[in-house]
Amino acid sequence: MTPAGTTSAVLDAQGVSKRFGAVVALKDASLQVGRGEIVALMGANGAGKSTLVKILTGALKRDSGHVRIHGRDVRLTSPGAARASGLVPIYQEPSLIPDLDVADNLRLCETPVEPFRHWVAELGIADLRMDDAIRALPLATLRILDLARALAVEPDVLMLDEMTAALPTDLVERVLRTVRAQADAGRSVIYVSHRFREIAAICDRATVLREGLTVGNLKIEPGIEEHIVELMLGGAVTAPERQATAARRAPGEARLKVRGLRAGTRLSDVSFDLYRGEVLGLVALEGQGQDELFDVLAGNRPALAGGLEVDGKAVAFHHPADAIAEGLTLVPGDRAHALLMSRSVRENIAVPLLARIRNWGAIAMGDEAARVGAAIERLQIDTRAQGEVRRLSGGNQQKVTIARWIAKGVKTLLLFDPTRGIDIRTKRQIYALVRELADQGAAVLFYTSELAEIRLACDRVVVIFNGRVVDSFDAAEADEARLMRAAYGLTAKDAVPA
Repeated sequence: MTPAGTTSAVLDAQGVSKRFGAVVALKDASLQVGRGEIVALMGANGAGKSTLVKILTGALKRDSGHVRIHGRDVRLTSPGAARASGLVPIYQEPSLIPDLDVADNLRLCETPVEPFRHWVAELGIADLRMDDAIRALPLATLRILDLARALAVEPDVLMLDEMTAALPTDLVERVLRTVRAQADAGRSVIYVSHRFREIAAICDRATVLREGLTVGNLKIEPGIEEHIVELMLGGAVTAPERQATAARRAPGEARLKVRGLRAGTRLSDVSFDLYRGEVLGLVALEGQGQDELFDVLAGNRPALAGGLEVDGKAVAFHHPADAIAEGLTLVPGDRAHALLMSRSVRENIAVPLLARIRNWGAIAMGDEAARVGAAIERLQIDTRAQGEVRRLSGGNQQKVTIARWIAKGVKTLLLFDPTRGIDIRTKRQIYALVRELADQGAAVLFYTSELAEIRLACDRVVVIFNGRVVDSFDAAEADEARLMRAAYGLTAKDAVPA
């Protein structure tokens, strides 16, 4: 391992800056990584992490500063040039072309097929076909494909930008072992993550950004977490608090009843109740039916069997508009699918306020502006770059996907991994918002791939394994050992309505 600050660093970036119009993304960012070293790149959303990664990999042009690879000054003009120099990134969102199949995506970037197949299998995806359409694959599988494609070219520096944020625990463990093995073999890794447990498990150092500046460079050691958080947020922080609504529940208050639901090939028999004023957590490993469940509840696919009741009335959804009409609104796991990236913050939030085409008439612009403005203020959305949502940080983009339903009015909110890839401050804002909505009578279904979130944000939890509910209990009892045992099917409890 090469200590920071030596001339033998594989990658050495100093004084990097980048501006997008009036928005300063980077002011003076520096980062070094030595051979065989894993460096965590940390900071709150909007601190400049993803911008720095994109500059280092040629996706963006820096305004000032220098970058050296193996001691040689380089100006990387494209991702292809970075790749040729040995720097291969995995960005926050999948970089595969959805309208092509796996094989065509490999051909586009000249990825060798056999090494790719090896890494796909090594990372736990056993049933992939080369003619599988990218559009039909779940998000977690796409992340594994991105990593396998990068490993197949044997990079000198591997850059992982929130690689594990969309992955269930079993795949996360495989990725961490693989990344550590890459470093042990002499390759360098830049690891962007908000998950302290992962950073503590595999990283050697942490470089911390705040407001576009490098504010810390620390060795990873026990007890360092609070110091890193203080550097990221600019001061001391306190632990988030939660209030349980379980005590307020009473028979007859169910907002949504799911009975014997079956859909696709993975969701086989799921039943539970979701109450008004409740945040119900959902835990499942990859491919256990959670995607299909949310698709049915949001009207994106039909159920093959079973039934739904909303406020005591049997319903069947054939289109997302049907679910929305019954008050069920979805915040999907992939915010890129939910947002109009080239449109403004206000336009994105206002979308649900427009009536369906057959009901279009005069738009109450004053009311719309007031609702949108209130939602922006409530979620503290950064609107400096509101000309285009794609210019926002990941956390602010996620706030926009939630704000549009806040502006419309929330009855039942379906949150699919809503804090994936966002920073601690924004996570706490979302936890607080979810609790506030529940306190006002909304019902919230909260799927998360981070087990610790169950106790922070939820009142109860249901666990799905092999397409069935295998356990359900109060969130106060949801220690990670119990959740993991249930998620792996290691429970004697039969599937019962929650």
